[in-house]
Amino acid sequence: MLSAAGIVLLSVGFMNIPPDRDFLLTKNMDIFFSMIREINLFYVDDTMPDKLIENGINGVLEGLDPYTTYIPASEKDNFETMTTGRYGGIGALIRQVGDHTMIIEPYENFPAQKSGLHAGDIIIEIDGKSAKGLLVNEVSELLKGLPKSKLKITVQRDGTLIKKEITRSEIKIDNVAWYGVVSDDIGYIQFNGFTENSHQEVKEALIDLKNNRGVSSIILDVRNNPGGLLIEAVNVTNLFVDKGQEIVSTRGKVKQWDNTYKARNNPVDSDMPVVVLVGRTSASAAEIVAGAFQDLDRGIIMGQRTFGKGLIQTSRQLNYGAQLKITTAKYYTPSGRSIQSMNFSAKGNTVNIPDSLINEFQTRNGRKVYDGGGITPDIMITDESPGALVINLYTRNHIFNYATKYAAENPQIPTIASFEINDEVYTDFIKYLEKEHFSYKTQTEIKLAELIKISKQENYYSQTKNIIEELREEISRNKQEDFETHKNQIKSLLREEIASRYYYQKGRIEASLKDDPYLEQAINLLNNQDQYYSILRGSATYGDKN
Repeated sequence: MLSAAGIVLLSVGFMNIPPDRDFLLTKNMDIFFSMIREINLFYVDDTMPDKLIENGINGVLEGLDPYTTYIPASEKDNFETMTTGRYGGIGALIRQVGDHTMIIEPYENFPAQKSGLHAGDIIIEIDGKSAKGLLVNEVSELLKGLPKSKLKITVQRDGTLIKKEITRSEIKIDNVAWYGVVSDDIGYIQFNGFTENSHQEVKEALIDLKNNRGVSSIILDVRNNPGGLLIEAVNVTNLFVDKGQEIVSTRGKVKQWDNTYKARNNPVDSDMPVVVLVGRTSASAAEIVAGAFQDLDRGIIMGQRTFGKGLIQTSRQLNYGAQLKITTAKYYTPSGRSIQSMNFSAKGNTVNIPDSLINEFQTRNGRKVYDGGGITPDIMITDESPGALVINLYTRNHIFNYATKYAAENPQIPTIASFEINDEVYTDFIKYLEKEHFSYKTQTEIKLAELIKISKQENYYSQTKNIIEELREEISRNKQEDFETHKNQIKSLLREEIASRYYYQKGRIEASLKDDPYLEQAINLLNNQDQYYSILRGSATYGDKN
């Protein structure tokens, strides 16, 4: 009869573990399981063996990178949703608000929207069970279920209780959130994930833009794309590069799993100019795409330096339906660079890669690129700081709540292209804030309060009181001017949120593109073909390029 340690050894036996490590593994596994057995038998209070083991597993994983995780059988459905993008439910984005969970956005053409649930509805009961005090993940589990199964939900809207019976369906979130023509012959594709067959969505959008809408250049937006399946990153890149071209390679401890991934199919278009928009949260598979476009000189990368997740996870089946998502390799762009931004110490802590270990590589045209920290864009774009006012308006849900109020008072709005937040609406928003007794503190005010406290403790306040009061008055004047200073930013946020009430996610995205500085710079570059190709040849710079 095999021990638990023996089973583990058999499962990894093909790796030829050295005898000394083989003995240490067997020895310590026996110690661990005998300790759990003794605790279960003799500890003064009752213990749950499964909880003890899970705590032990989590303790082991704490010493590794944060992407290696244990997935118990109870969380298998959530894991499959991450990789497939599918689940059974009502199709709505929800968020915790105090003791309740609120519907933030029903997905268009799914049960929540079809049944008449609105953004801003507070969930009171699900199938007769009170939702008050439940965490958002607990509410989510109650809303999910087998397609075609029914649930009864009670929501509160404007103080009125509304009861609905909803039939769940399979929910599949689109990876291509929106695409269209943004200027003359320039197409735009916003791509937010790499789940199964996501490349097919990009392909269909690209073919439609090229064949039916007269597009001759493309902006591929992966700024908010956290990644996903490696093979989908390969397939998406393949839409733009010739068959046989290397896109990414992987290398790890198990040499049998080392691989070089090449384009396997003919592209949709390997010539049209492309700008890939990236941001700080572009990660993993999104970085594979950006890295391949850059190394192959297939397009211009524009935006912010990417996240720097160059590690690959593989799902390994464990006993009793559990799984281990384990980091098995690093991926490398066609030039040979790793874009992993951090190493991990023996305790699992992150360690920045020092400049002395950063290496130079070259693109196909001989342009210099570097490893050790994500993908650095060919053209850097500096984000405008939102400021304390804008941050407070957004995080404290005043933008959201006003949009809900506006939608309740206005049955419809014009098309997104013609919809604007005029000064009348902006003034009404400020009046709403006054009724809500909105106030906020800037970091300057917080630091000033600290200074006053310390100066009183050190008996300096009486000498500096006049200066401090002048500073306080100046801060107050600046805060009063903030609503004018940040007027355009606030109007943009209001337009996006209000548009989503009528046109859902696609409306939000289309509204956000109207004042998007990234999009504006991408369009300007694609309209200047000489500049575009000069950058790819390495013979020119552009804008804020570093």
